[in-house]
Amino acid sequence: MEGVIALAVALAGAAAFGLWRRWSDGRVRDRPSDRGIRLTAQDLGHALGDRVTLVQFSTAFCQPCRATSQVLRYVATSTDGAVHVNIDAESNLDLVRRLGVTRTPVTFALDADGTVRGRATGALRLHDARAMAAAVVSDYET
Repeated sequence: MEGVIALAVALAGAAAFGLWRRWSDGRVRDRPSDRGIRLTAQDLGHALGDRVTLVQFSTAFCQPCRATSQVLRYVATSTDGAVHVNIDAESNLDLVRRLGVTRTPVTFALDADGTVRGRATGALRLHDARAMAAAVVSDYET
């Protein structure tokens, strides 16, 4: 009987974690540790966008990274002054450590100066990616 109870507790814990992860993935967050971080074109190996740069960290075998990349490419092409930069996390460990990237995909929204304005961990949904870019662009226009 104790084994059944332990199994039920383990399954309930796993289900709760799965639901939390599903809810939290792709949500844009303003992390205090990201404030003031500024990335340059040299850091990224790519020119910054005129209004917003969507920087994605991904790895070769990450399936959600592929889907997120498609979403970000679409948002970048449909937003004036936006650029999407995909960075291989395994090849850029110094930048990964500097930004505190612990899993992929992770997306950062940078303003025209390269300052981090938002971070989303996990697969990014289209409406969240659009909102992430729009928040930076609207701040740029004011």
